Amino acid sequence: MHSNLLYILVMAGTTYLIRVLPMTLIRKEIKNRFLRSFLYYIPYVTLAVMTFPAIMDAAEKPLAGLAALIAGAVLAFMGAGLFPVAIVCCIVVFVLERIL
Repeated sequence: MHSNLLYILVMAGTTYLIRVLPMTLIRKEIKNRFLRSFLYYIPYVTLAVMTFPAIMDAAEKPLAGLAALIAGAVLAFMGAGLFPVAIVCCIVVFVLERIL
């Protein structure tokens, strides 16, 4: 029990530092183009890293998940919104799992 409490405290401290240090250390506007673009794309990369394995594992057949990923990427590239992309991806998985 003692080690669990220690683990929780270390995790809480780490999480706190990750959120507080940038606010305290960086007070001026970031002017470096590389750093600005890096920080701009971090949320998208994090979302992709969390979503991609789920797409492949959520379907019974990985090929159906891959086809839905491709269909969703094409629709998103063409400018479709989140809801239509999600609906089309669900339909693609549903149909392909019935066929395969």
